[in-house]
Amino acid sequence: MKKIQMQTPLVEMDGDEMTRILWKIIKDELLLPYIDLNTEYYDLGLEYRNETDDQVTVDAAEATKKYGVAVKCATITPNKARMEEYTLKKMYKSPNGTIRAILDGTVFRAPIVVKGIEPCVKNWKKPITIARHAYGDVYKNTEMYIDGPGDAYLVFEGANGEQKKELIHHYDGAGVLQGMHNLDDSISSFARCCFSYALDTRQSIWLGAKDTISKIYDGRFKEIFATIYENEFKEKFEAAGIEYFYSFASCTSSSFSPIVARVMKAEGGFIWACKNYDGDVMSDMVSSAFGSLAMMTSVLVSPQGYYEYEAAHGTVQRHYYRHLKGEETSTNSVATIFAWTGALRKRGELDGNQELMNFADKLEQATLETIESGKMTKDLALITSLENVTVLNSKEFILAIRERLDEIL
Repeated sequence: MKKIQMQTPLVEMDGDEMTRILWKIIKDELLLPYIDLNTEYYDLGLEYRNETDDQVTVDAAEATKKYGVAVKCATITPNKARMEEYTLKKMYKSPNGTIRAILDGTVFRAPIVVKGIEPCVKNWKKPITIARHAYGDVYKNTEMYIDGPGDAYLVFEGANGEQKKELIHHYDGAGVLQGMHNLDDSISSFARCCFSYALDTRQSIWLGAKDTISKIYDGRFKEIFATIYENEFKEKFEAAGIEYFYSFASCTSSSFSPIVARVMKAEGGFIWACKNYDGDVMSDMVSSAFGSLAMMTSVLVSPQGYYEYEAAHGTVQRHYYRHLKGEETSTNSVATIFAWTGALRKRGELDGNQELMNFADKLEQATLETIESGKMTKDLALITSLENVTVLNSKEFILAIRERLDEIL
C-alpha cells in the first residue's frame, strides 16, 4: 500500500509517562505504516521542559501559529512532589495553560460515543460538548501564604497614574490569598469561538455563571456574550434553528445549580460554555458520566484559525509506574488516537487532502468497531453492557485496532 502524503507539517508535542509510551505505539502501529508522517516535533516531556526552562512549550505554541494544526500528548503539571521526583529547577506552570494563553483559544471537549458504553444519565442520547474558556482564572493566578495579621488589598495602578484600591480581607491570623484576572479581548474571543463552533456543528449553546454574586467578574462574561450574540450572531442562529441560552444563578444556589438542572434533564446535543476552571471540572463530570475520561475528544480552537488536538485526560501515572516495574497495563488509548485523527483530519481539510481525511475517518471507525466487537481495555470492560468481552493490555488493544483498520482499508 502506498503511503498517504502530507503537504504541510503537523506540530507534534510529545508528553509524559504512560501516555508517552502509548504515543509511540500509536505512531508505530496506526500511523507510520499508512502515512508519510510530516511533523515538526517538540518534546514537552517534563525532563526536557526543565532542561529548556519551559522554552520548548512556548516554541511549540509558536509553531502551532505557523502551521495551524497541532497534536499534543498528555503532560505533567508539576506539584511539590513532582519537583522532588524530577529534580526540577522550579515548579513550572501547566503547559496547557501556557499554550492556551499564547493561542488565545477555546477548548471544546465532547465524549466519544460507542455502542455498549451507556451514559449514567439515561436521558442523555447525544454528546454534550464542553466549551472551556482557555485563559485566565486560577490557571494564571498569583497566590501567597499569609503568615500573620494584616490587610490584603486589590490594587490596580493605571498607566495614567490613577490607582484603584479595594480591601479584600483583614487577616487576624494566618491564611491564604489568591488573585485572578481575565481580559475583555479573551472573553470576546471565547464568545465568538463558541458561537462560530455552534453554527458549524448546528448545536445550541448554553452559558451559566454566578453573576448574582460575582457581579463584575462573572457579570462581564454575561455582558460580553450577550452583546456579541445580539450584534453578530442572533440572525444566524435563528436561521440555523439553534439558540443561545444564559442561566443566571440565584444567591441561594450553588454556582451551577440552574444550568446543571437543565443539563441533567436534557438529551444532549448542545454546547455548554464554561469559564476556565468550571470547564475543567464539568468536562471531567460529563466524560465520566458518558463512560470514561479516556473516551473524550479535546480540541483548542482559536479565533485566528489555530487548532490543537489532545486527549482530555492526564498522563496515567499509576499505570506508568506499573509499566516501569515490567507489569502489564491495560491503558485506554482511544482519546489519544482521536487526538491524532482530529489533527490529521483538520490538516487534510486545510490542505485539501481528502485521502488524509478519509484515513482519519477510517481509523476512528476501526477504533470504535474494535470496542463494539468486544475487544477493549479493562476500564471499558468494567462498565460495558456487552457480554463476553475480551480484556486486552495496552499494546494488544492498539494491535487489535490495526487489524480492524487493515480490514477496512
